[in-house]
Parts: sequence; structure tokens; C-alpha cells
Amino acid sequence: MKMAYILFDKMTMLDLAGFYEAVTWLGILQVKENVSWDFCSNKEQITDDRGLSIAISHVYPDLSVYDLIFVPGGASTRQLRFDSKFISWIQTARDVEYKVSVCTGALILGAAGMLDGKKATTNPSAYDLLAPYCAEVIQERFVRDGNIFTGGGVSASIDLGLYLIESLTNNEVVKQVQEKLDYPYYTSSR
Repeated sequence: MKMAYILFDKMTMLDLAGFYEAVTWLGILQVKENVSWDFCSNKEQITDDRGLSIAISHVYPDLSVYDLIFVPGGASTRQLRFDSKFISWIQTARDVEYKVSVCTGALILGAAGMLDGKKATTNPSAYDLLAPYCAEVIQERFVRDGNIFTGGGVSASIDLGLYLIESLTNNEVVKQVQEKLDYPYYTSSR
């Protein structure tokens, strides 16, 4: 499973870090084959909303080569959803099997047309902004509609990561990852 983490200026790091920490255990525990990931962006260095800078080695890659894309949120998504070059790049993931977002990253998936006819969620402060992009905004911590996974606000990224793991494997694997994370708060969806 080859994953692309989409990073951009003013993103919220916990949106990325919670999901990333959980999902990378798929490879560490060897429950999925060929687990790898790239950090992808529209520029060579991004700075998050608290000032942390990250060097990016994959600038505007063709996202169609991935099995999963992940889009975090952050206040900048409110403007980024109108950036035609950025959204065109995200649209290269149109045929990617799994599309995942946390928080207002759903606005990016929505602007790229990936939530058309789908149920989705986002940060509670952005439910109204998400509504035009999807069939129904669900006010839950995480939502799955087919192979589209969306998470609520910031810390929901951990729960969404665990939910994705459970969806791709089983309850026993998710329990192992919870133990590794020392995270007792996720409740199995099965």
C-alpha cells in the first residue's frame, strides 16, 4: 500500500501526525504488504500553522500512482480550495482507491470533486463550508462512504487512522495498534 500525505502551508500538524502515527503501524506490524509513504506538496518546503517547517521531496507528483491519499486540514484550506493549480493536482488522485481527509482537509477533497454524492464530515466549525461539496454532512468523529474516509476536528485524526486500520484488517490489529499508541479511547466500529 503506497500512501501520499498531502502537505501545505498553514496545515494543522496534529491532523497529519495522529493519522500518520496510527496508519504506519500497518507496515511496522507487517499486516499489509509493501507499505510505504511519501510526503507530497506543491512546494519544496511547507510551514505548518505553528511555525514548524518541513522539507518536501515530492513536489507536485502524479498522485495516480498511490493507493491512498491523505489530506489534513488547517485554516488555509478555506483559501486553498479555490487554488486551481493545487486542486487540479489533487484531481490526479481521482482513481486512487482510498481518499482520506481529517478536519478541513475535506474541503480540499470536496473542491476536487471527490465528495460528490458522498456523506462526509469535517471540523464542526466548517460543516457549512463542506455542505456544498457533498450529499450530506454527518456530524460524527469519522465517516466512511465507500472508500472515502473523512474525520472531524484535529484529534479525530487518531481515531480515523484506527478506523481505517480496522476497515483494512480486523479488530485484533486495531487493538494491537491502540496498545502501541497507548490510546484507549477508540471504540471498535464492528
